[in-house]
Amino acid sequence: MNVDKTVEVGKFGPIYKQFSGKPKEAIKFLRKTKNGECVNALHRDDIGDIDIVWGEVTDPIKHKGYGLAHIIDKHEKEINRLGFDIEDFIPIVVQFGNFNLKKSDSQKRVFESEGFRFVIALESENGGQIKKWLLTAFDIIKRPK
Repeated sequence: MNVDKTVEVGKFGPIYKQFSGKPKEAIKFLRKTKNGECVNALHRDDIGDIDIVWGEVTDPIKHKGYGLAHIIDKHEKEINRLGFDIEDFIPIVVQFGNFNLKKSDSQKRVFESEGFRFVIALESENGGQIKKWLLTAFDIIKRPK
């Protein structure tokens, strides 16, 4: 994998542009580097390009956090039990999830598909543009405690 050494740095660390439209490669790369963001890695016609950020696990005991690090920490075992690797699962769920207007607001867009929900964060950036990035994804099937 050829990585440009003159990468910009943003809120989430290094900004990698070489994974535009390549979510599987972006996820594999972020898993390896554990830092930064891959801009425009995902796309939906109704929301546009979506970045994948590494993020962080803020509470490993309660599995709290955001971004890919959080999704891996909290859901990778479930995703593997479904027969998927996370780099295959995330693009499928993002592409085919249904928009949930009732659970969405000005700061996030919520999409749901068979048993899973994912949330796209919306942040205003300098210049008035909106940055869209994968905040989290989670299982919405209730399990007995």
